Amino acid sequence: MAKTLVLAEKPSVGKELARVLGCRQGGNGYLEGPKYVVTWALGHLVTLADPEVYEKAWQKWDMETLPMLPQNMKLVVIPESAKQFKVVQSLMKRQDVTDMVIATDAGREGELVARWIMQKAGWNKPSRRLWISSQTDRAIREGFSNLRPAREYDALYRSAQARSEADWLVGLNVTRALTCRHNAQLSAGRVQTPTLALITRREEEIRAFRPKDYWTVRLNLGGFSVLWKDAKGQSRIFDLQQAQELAKSLEGREGVVTQISTAGKQVPPPAAYDLTELQRDANKKYAYSAKETLNLMQSLYERHKLLTYPRTDSRYISEDVVPTLPERLRSVTVGEYAELARQILRTRPLSTRYLVNNAKVTDHHAIIPTEEQPELFRLSGPEKNIYDLVVRRFLAVLLSPYQYEEVTLNVQIAGHTFTAKGRVVKQQGWRAAYDRSFSLEDEEKEEGEQQNLPHLTRGQRLSVDAVQVVSGKTTPPARYTEATLLTAMEHPQVEDKAMARTLAQTSGLGTPATRADIIEKLFSSFYIERRGKELVPTSKGQQLVKLAPEELRSAVLTAQWEDQLAAIAQGKGSDRAFVGEMRQFATRLVAEVRTSSQTFTHDNMTRTPCPDCGKNLLRVKTKNGGEMLVCPDRECGYRRSLIQVTNARCPNCHKKMELRGEGEKQMFACVCGYREKMSDFKERRAQSSGSKSDVRNYLARQANQEQPRNTPMAEQLAKWLENNKT
Repeated sequence: MAKTLVLAEKPSVGKELARVLGCRQGGNGYLEGPKYVVTWALGHLVTLADPEVYEKAWQKWDMETLPMLPQNMKLVVIPESAKQFKVVQSLMKRQDVTDMVIATDAGREGELVARWIMQKAGWNKPSRRLWISSQTDRAIREGFSNLRPAREYDALYRSAQARSEADWLVGLNVTRALTCRHNAQLSAGRVQTPTLALITRREEEIRAFRPKDYWTVRLNLGGFSVLWKDAKGQSRIFDLQQAQELAKSLEGREGVVTQISTAGKQVPPPAAYDLTELQRDANKKYAYSAKETLNLMQSLYERHKLLTYPRTDSRYISEDVVPTLPERLRSVTVGEYAELARQILRTRPLSTRYLVNNAKVTDHHAIIPTEEQPELFRLSGPEKNIYDLVVRRFLAVLLSPYQYEEVTLNVQIAGHTFTAKGRVVKQQGWRAAYDRSFSLEDEEKEEGEQQNLPHLTRGQRLSVDAVQVVSGKTTPPARYTEATLLTAMEHPQVEDKAMARTLAQTSGLGTPATRADIIEKLFSSFYIERRGKELVPTSKGQQLVKLAPEELRSAVLTAQWEDQLAAIAQGKGSDRAFVGEMRQFATRLVAEVRTSSQTFTHDNMTRTPCPDCGKNLLRVKTKNGGEMLVCPDRECGYRRSLIQVTNARCPNCHKKMELRGEGEKQMFACVCGYREKMSDFKERRAQSSGSKSDVRNYLARQANQEQPRNTPMAEQLAKWLENNKT
């Protein structure tokens, strides 16, 4: 009997598809049923070949061998996942397998995963594409009843392959050139380098900033206050004597209300979430990294099936999704969302311009709840937080605008103008979806200037009860957090107006699916470190930006490339022309690095020799605030943890403790002065948990969380490209 092969991207997704399709017979790396055979990749099973596959001379990192420009890029099976590749290949060659369904993630990278496997395995039978935005049983069944010919996604595959080849050509050539030229572990990439340039440029602005003292003059007019402003509407006075003289001249005076204006205003609901906006809000409210948010979203999408496809850049849904909205609303009539969800079902139109816009939907619509009824007790704390953000935004976008009346007041006193603002809420609208602990930043800033004003009439005279001179200092631009960096990557700001117009028409730096990985790469390469929520460039990162070719630092150029890749995916651009342009670009960049007169200096070198190669080790900070020693030699790669910031809480002050030392000398230390040997910690933990295995599992999780290391697959990819996912 003829059977259809289904290729998923991950085992977890493959097993869910198999369950829905009735494939219960277990195999080695696959599940089989009467009509379908479901198998899976482990992410990428096939990748672009290492340089030495093309030429033996390229095995050595040597400036004289650069640039490396293979005429035809080759594919190889990743050794660590070769066993699963053989399983997939053998299934493809089975006589009873007559066609295939590509069921990898519905996006650019997912398409590449499947097509490379098919190409390397020699697949030449018919194939169709499963394209779904959620992993519910209904979505899977509907998806399989609406499969599309795989050829309709050929352009998406060409875009993905062009991106990968461009990253090989640019990333590997420039990385090798910088490393060989400066004898240090340096890497560069199409998106990584301009993103790092944003952070270092901001740091330079902060260091160059010189604060200025200023003063403002406020008056109390009996229950409310007014602020002095000059003819240009500015309230800051940069001369203390002038501010004091102004204040003195106003004591005991009377003022006249010269203007009262009342304006009805409304704020429309915020658009539904795309991935970048969700990552921003999760970082603001919960300090989650972009990568953490993406991982939590993947769990809510794949495992719990409560939210739709995460890697989307759209904030709207198309009209064909509108009929599903009532059921999606009924699915969230639980807990604190229930009353508002029922109210929307009873009273609100569901097809609103704030949510539905066919023209603004790309491959996937906005992130919204699925029709699956949630069992909130099954979610971890962080998963609940992300689910809460999405559900509240979903409810908010279906509610009416927030409406209020704004009162602006002008008072003339001794020839000077003073102003005040007040607000009267008329209708909460979409803000009813949020409690006071979380509202939009812009709203909070606006409300900082608001106050309750008494009923006043034009011409009314008011006595000055008190005069106050308030001092302040101008502040430098804020350092980036992950939230603001994501915004800067999506909408890079440049002074050149022509370039600004170009950026406004492109997708910015990277895509929603890759930006989290870019930020993670900057941490793991020790180019940036975290101080609280702030991202600070290291000396290595600052030097790299200066050493990297100027063209590679350009946000405009990189955004244009992403736009070209998007055009290729839409069938409007040439992938070969793009890759040809990248070959020329890589050649120019290598030449620039080769002739550069700049130098690189390690300012974090210790006197501790590497036990493997003897070179002095570098002391670096990890993403989570710990410290480690790493070898500067690229080929050695030795690293040793010194300090880990753990989740273990101090029994005295309950702050997170640091884990210091190695082996039997390991001990926990807290900022309050508490110290505890590892042996004592294990005993105390075992007594409180009742299980020594709990202690072992806890320490293993902690080690995995803190130690920056790659999976075998990522290590294999890193051989040919330090910045694989740009």
